[in-house]
Amino acid sequence: MGLANDLNFYLTLSGMLFAIGTFGFLARRNAISMLMSIELMLNAVNLAIVAFGAFIPSLQLDGAIIALMVMAVAAAEATVGLAIVIAIFRNRKTPLVDEYDAMRR
Repeated sequence: MGLANDLNFYLTLSGMLFAIGTFGFLARRNAISMLMSIELMLNAVNLAIVAFGAFIPSLQLDGAIIALMVMAVAAAEATVGLAIVIAIFRNRKTPLVDEYDAMRR
């Protein structure tokens, strides 16, 4: 039984990826970096779902379907988020989220 055959390995890796994504989202001011951090968190969740599906036979089909749904949501989020960032960048000439509150004026 190798290290890659253990569910805890995949869940630990998923948790570390999620923590890195959370730190990246909270520490960055650049909107594109924040979007990439959200994508990293979604991929960490996908890894956990696929790992549960691989190690628990009753969740095998459901895990794959849920992972595909998360991937579709991630693609839609990336598309809409990037479109919003590009629209704001064209108006404000900065990708920093601190400058976005000036849109209310």
